[in-house]
Amino acid sequence: MAELTCYAGTMDCGKSTLALQTDHNHRSRGRSGLVFTRLDRAGDSVLSSRLGLSVSAVEVHDDLDLRRTVVDLLSSGGRVDYLICDEAQFYTEDQVEQLAAVVDDLGIDVYAFGIMTDFRTRLFPGSARLVELADRMQVLQVEALCWCGGRAIHNARTVNGEMVVEGDQVVVGDTDVADADVVSYEVLCRRHYVARMTASRAKTAHMSSQPLPFSEDGPSEGA
Repeated sequence: MAELTCYAGTMDCGKSTLALQTDHNHRSRGRSGLVFTRLDRAGDSVLSSRLGLSVSAVEVHDDLDLRRTVVDLLSSGGRVDYLICDEAQFYTEDQVEQLAAVVDDLGIDVYAFGIMTDFRTRLFPGSARLVELADRMQVLQVEALCWCGGRAIHNARTVNGEMVVEGDQVVVGDTDVADADVVSYEVLCRRHYVARMTASRAKTAHMSSQPLPFSEDGPSEGA
């Protein structure tokens, strides 16, 4: 029987890479599928991973009816064996329900990939609905790491290098950019998320705590 399977994790856990691999595995066995995504870092209508891999995809806007898209393709003689749905946290609750209908009404497997919580540690509406409706929830096995080396479970947003906990729920950014005036994201363990201790703040604190190699009166003995 077809299933709605949700793969969840934090940023940097390889969910988009797994989405691409899942699509490749099915296509290599002669199956035909549709790939959906929303607000991918690489731009519209593309599913990409930080490893440099990408495929064309259908961009999911708020008014897109996912079930109708599949039905229209089937009605025109097309074939759909599975759906790959990346960045599913950004889908509306209605769209998640449409994915469940694709499984139940059309007998098509749906693989959804997304992060569970936003930068405030609150569930995205799409993710919450997936938890409620999915036949299976899979936590990705590749653990993202906080700067301290511990397991990262929270997605932190930074602006001008400083962590923020207020603002719009959806603001596109990346984990590879930390320039001034740019929104970026970083994964943190709970302890450092609560302390708002990002990698840059930790580095600054470490350097400021180091003793100077000389005294204020001049070089130290042996210098």
